[in-house]
Amino acid sequence: MEKEQIKLSDWQRLLFGDAPVEFTLEVVGRTLFTYVVLLLILRWLGKRMHAQLTVTEMAVMVTLGGIVSVAMQVPDRGLLPSVLVLLGCLLLQRGSNWLAFKSRRAEVVLQGDVVALVKDGVLQLPTLQHYRISREELFAQLRASEVWQLGEVARAYLEANGTFSVFTHDEPVPGLSLLPEADAALRATSDATQRQACARCGTLSQPTDHTGGHCRNCQSTHWEAAVC
Repeated sequence: MEKEQIKLSDWQRLLFGDAPVEFTLEVVGRTLFTYVVLLLILRWLGKRMHAQLTVTEMAVMVTLGGIVSVAMQVPDRGLLPSVLVLLGCLLLQRGSNWLAFKSRRAEVVLQGDVVALVKDGVLQLPTLQHYRISREELFAQLRASEVWQLGEVARAYLEANGTFSVFTHDEPVPGLSLLPEADAALRATSDATQRQACARCGTLSQPTDHTGGHCRNCQSTHWEAAVC
């Protein structure tokens, strides 16, 4: 469209575009048809598409959105090509799932792998850095699991689908407090111990450690009183 043809008073163009008014009714029919086909495709893709998505599933969802938009709104494109592409996405997703089922290596490449973010109350800082997860993001997830301090955590995993799984000790040891520093009143209710916890990774100090010394895990010199 040439810029001379663009006029704010052209209400028909603003409401219906350059297509004939009859195409509006066609869009309704295209949308209903595409909606039904898309529902069938999602059903055939399986229940995983209704839960947390893996990388491959997210890629398929984005692709589906691009496919159906053309089928619904572009007047010079037919419906059948879009249906065939939708079926192609279905076969691609089913094929990648089959390959992941047959091969552990393919599963890791296509869908990712589970990684430990916390081990026995200690943050795995290289893993956090590699997966670009901040300490506060992890602490928020731990607090959502009703964990008050790192000593309660046996393992915290980042699952392949991006969710967090937290497993706690039956008998927790003292650890770094997870309560926000801004909430001083609530932090004051925690029972402080004689042990010190590294403020960076949560490693507990040993009785022979010097006050203010380097953490043996991350070399930080910032310590806080461990709580239980």
